Formats: sequence, C-alpha cells, structure tokens
Amino acid sequence: MSLHLSGVSKDLGGRRIVDDLDLEVDSGELVCLLGPSGCGKTTTLRIVAGFLGPDVGKVVIDGRDVTHLPPERRPTAMVFQNYALWPHMSVFDNVAFPLKLRKLPRAEIAKRVEGMLELVGLTHHLRSRPAHISGGEQQRVALARALVQEPAVLLLDEPLSNLDAKLRVRVREDIRDIQLRLGITTLVVTHDQDEALSIGDRVAVMNGGRIEQVAPPDALYRQPATRFVGNFVGAMNSLPGAIEDGKAVLADGTRVEVLSPCAAGGTEIAVRPEDVVLGADGPPARVERVVARGHFTEVVLDFAGTSLRAYLGPDDPRPELGANTGVRFRRALGYADGQLVG
Repeated sequence: MSLHLSGVSKDLGGRRIVDDLDLEVDSGELVCLLGPSGCGKTTTLRIVAGFLGPDVGKVVIDGRDVTHLPPERRPTAMVFQNYALWPHMSVFDNVAFPLKLRKLPRAEIAKRVEGMLELVGLTHHLRSRPAHISGGEQQRVALARALVQEPAVLLLDEPLSNLDAKLRVRVREDIRDIQLRLGITTLVVTHDQDEALSIGDRVAVMNGGRIEQVAPPDALYRQPATRFVGNFVGAMNSLPGAIEDGKAVLADGTRVEVLSPCAAGGTEIAVRPEDVVLGADGPPARVERVVARGHFTEVVLDFAGTSLRAYLGPDDPRPELGANTGVRFRRALGYADGQLVG
C-alpha cells in the first residue's frame, strides 16, 4: 500500500507549520521524516493519521483519497512517542484493545494477539503489566498493538526517544526487522540522524515545514542537496570559497587539492571531517585540539583563519597538539545560495 501526500499545508496558532508538502512512500517502503524540533514532521504524521486535517492538500493511500476520513476509518495505525499503554491492563489486553473495539470474536482476538506477541518476542510477558516490563519491551507492546490491526500504513512518532542510547540501537533493529518481515509501508518521525540513516529506505529531511531533500541514506549523506541538509545530517566543515579546476579555492586564495572529481562553482565549500586528509602535502594547518571519540579521533585545526575538523580512523597517525600539518580533501562540495552546485 502506497502513501502519497500532495500539496499539504497546515497552519496552527497563526503560523505555517507544514508548507506545500509533497511526499510519496512506496508500498513496503520505510521512509523517515527527519528534522529539528518544530520543523513540522509530527504535524505531518498526525495529518496522515487523521488526527489533524490539512488546510489544503490531499492524503492518498493506495490510490484512495482519505483526506477527510477520521482516524478510525483510515487504514493506518500509529505508535505514539509515549507508547500510550493502559497501565491497569496486561500486555495481552493492551494489544487486544483495538480488536475488542471492533467486536471481533474472542478466538480470533486471541489468535491474532498471541501471534503478534510472538512476532515481537513478548509471549513470556503475556500477563505482565506495563509497569513491570522494560522501556524497550513497552515499545514493542505499542508496536504490536499497532500491527495487530493489520494497517496498510504504519506510523511511528519518535519511537525511540524515551530509551537509553544502547537500547535505542537494539529496538530500532527490532523495528526494522519486523517491518521487513511484514513488508508494511511505514513512515517514521525522528530527530535522530543515526536512527534515520540506520533504518530508512529513504530519508526526507524537513526544515521550516518543507522537505528539503528525499533520498536513500548514503546519497543523502554524500550528496546533500542543500547546505541545511549537509549541516543537519552528520558533521560538515563549511568554508567560504569555490571549487575551481578540481581544487577548493578558499576566500583568502588558499588552494586545497581535492582527490575526487568535484563540480566547479559555488560560494561556499563543504567538506565532511572524515574527508579531511592530514599529512606533509597541502597548505599548512595547526593542530588546536585532539579528542578521542572511541572508534575515531577528532582533530580540530586552525586552517586559513578558520576552524577545521578532521576525523581520523584508528590506524591513522594521531598528530601532536600544536603540531603543523598539511591539508588535502578527499571530497568537497560547492554550494551557492544554500543549494548544491552541479
């Protein structure tokens, strides 16, 4: 089942929250809506779910216009940020609740709930209450309650924000595994770039109510279409200057060799820290700070009158504080008026 948002806009409190938004999610695809707080991503999700109506635009699921249908008549199910579990009900009864509202036969309810709890690995907590299970298990209960309704489109609002860092990694892998096994069309809202890049088939980056770029994670990271996307998704060095004849030419005239082909032009040069190469070759920089980051080392350089960050791998030699080094770039991108050149 595909999802299509066409020209969707929404004003709340006298402010445009979602602005002429277009988005397509293909059948069986998982798309992440990624962006900072207040960019309109949760409002967009609530419009898809039917909790809010757009001021203009359409919501179409599998070719059917559902824009004016209430939530209970849409083929969607939503997992909320706070899980919204009933504390006085068992895990079984929480998952069964939407099926009981539909007045399905008890035998069918039991079969579907038990099957779904097996899918999410919670059969051993069948009779437990939410307060007696972990945060990750509560998240899986909320996921099971959504999936047991057999929706055409699954909606998840910041599903991992209440979990600690290590548990977030495990639960996001569980969510992705279940989504792939069921082949269910899924839209996930998150502000966490690692989460989006890890589980999304494609990522849609939102800013100011609009989508700036939709792309697979690798393409989004390596070829950010706008300066905002480049700065929001991962770390980025920004330097005034342009790409000329395969070199990064800074505003003060410093010329830096770029080892990979790059499009000419721009008024700003963007370089990922891992694409900064240190060594004997290239214009000089002074090492201002060396920070161990576990699986890599961050080096902060004073370069051409600005601060430049480099990420070194575990096998790269670590420079001494205060040392001088040459600088080259593996890759560099040019931007003009905030848009990628070439």
